[in-house]
Amino acid sequence: MEQSSYVLKLYVTDITPAIQRAIETLRSFCDDELTGCYDFQVIDIREHPQLAENERILAVPTLIKELPPPIRRVIGDLSDRDRVLFGLDLQSG
Repeated sequence: MEQSSYVLKLYVTDITPAIQRAIETLRSFCDDELTGCYDFQVIDIREHPQLAENERILAVPTLIKELPPPIRRVIGDLSDRDRVLFGLDLQSG
């Protein structure tokens, strides 16, 4: 990997059309701006309740940027790309 590694985790309870669009938008951004230096995971809290408990997930969807510090969270509507990127402190190149 390059200098910076980004770790993004999206916690969901179901893959709805809105969540699918958010996943596609996030992957598109990561492919364009973080090429080769990111890990993006989608975690269904029904299948992995302990992970959700460990992260103290209270609402879904919740997107967490674990690396690089600081940790950032965006909870709820992920349809506004600019809002999500601002909330995660990710800026396009």
